[in-house]
Amino acid sequence: MKLLNSCFSAFLMYSRVPVPKVEWKEENRRYALCFFPLVGAVIGGLLLLWQWLGGLLEVHTVMFCAVAVLIPIFVTGGIHMDGYMDVNDAKACLGDREKMLAVMKDSRVGAFAVIHLVFYILFQIALFSEVKDVTTMAVIAIGFIQSRAYSGLAAVSFKNAKGEGSLVNFSRPAHKRVTVCVELVFIFGCWLGMILLDLTIGLCGITAGLLSFVYYRGIAYRHFGGITGDLAGYFLQVCELCTMVCVVAGNYCAQL
Repeated sequence: MKLLNSCFSAFLMYSRVPVPKVEWKEENRRYALCFFPLVGAVIGGLLLLWQWLGGLLEVHTVMFCAVAVLIPIFVTGGIHMDGYMDVNDAKACLGDREKMLAVMKDSRVGAFAVIHLVFYILFQIALFSEVKDVTTMAVIAIGFIQSRAYSGLAAVSFKNAKGEGSLVNFSRPAHKRVTVCVELVFIFGCWLGMILLDLTIGLCGITAGLLSFVYYRGIAYRHFGGITGDLAGYFLQVCELCTMVCVVAGNYCAQL
């Protein structure tokens, strides 16, 4: 029952998938991060389902790409995109660490957040327009699991910048050793799945995830003194976009 409550807690916090509500207490969040990658599995499954339906209904490219971009936002409620926007606003202020953390905490949306959001969505639409086969989409779908496994690993392994907030609410009560082991199993499973689907684009997806993870730690420690909930959201969006870029590029190279 504890594991089931932890699973529900993860979905209640990080998605809009309807699940039974559970009491907000540390016991129910002890293994929540272990189930975080399953939210990515829901997104990936819906993307594959949409690709199948799109082909069946002969949906035009623009409609297909628009819906594909909206699926992750619909599933998560935009919680990670919110962090992505907040971090870009903070980086644009060019202030010291305290000022950047204050900007991230500010509920108002800045111009740079909007600019980066538009860029992100347009770029993602362009990338989805280049996804022509199920294998490429499947590798991209696994990328949504991979990004959340890395995020869960970072949540219990990296230093927290503030010692408070939504991320701390999940990382502090977490069973760290179990969470690390589970996230590593997810990561290695994602690697295996990507490679089995296609060696070239699989390696591209793996490389994108690793480089994004290293970049995440670097920018978090250098500019913010550790990670926060907003930075975790920023990482997810960057990791998923980089995975798409590398997979699409790898697919091009494989066809040459």
